[in-house]
Amino acid sequence: MRRRLGPAALVIAGALTLAGCGGSDSGDSGDSGSGEAELSAGSAYMPQPVSDAMAAGFLTVTNKGGAADELTSVTSDIAGQVTVHETVDGTMQEVKSLKIPAGGRLELKSGGDHLMFEQLKSKPKEGQTVSVELHFAHSGPMKVEMPVKPATYTPKTGH
Repeated sequence: MRRRLGPAALVIAGALTLAGCGGSDSGDSGDSGSGEAELSAGSAYMPQPVSDAMAAGFLTVTNKGGAADELTSVTSDIAGQVTVHETVDGTMQEVKSLKIPAGGRLELKSGGDHLMFEQLKSKPKEGQTVSVELHFAHSGPMKVEMPVKPATYTPKTGH
């Protein structure tokens, strides 16, 4: 990318690069002419829960847009609450949001960042589908269907 950029474009490009690095939040959501987030979800699944009280969920959110966004919450009729967790150095912790970089993706996968379905209203069985709604900081909500896979399921691609 050897085009000459004006000073304003360089500042915007630098801000987007820093935002994508997961550094401190500057409050700039990329609204200064850099476009919008274009989100889609795929590779969604829930391993059949072994517990009657909770389950995990995994998926990938892809952002083909020019602005970053954040997954802020998830809702589902099957659970009293769905929480967003990150895994750092093998330790899982609930977080308020997970970043989705411009032109990048957020992968929720086994052993990494993931969703926790808590206070299950019924225990999903292999072959069923769980509906979830993803909520974002800047984009509208997105409905995703999550097939329930065997408890030992390991995807071949995507996770």
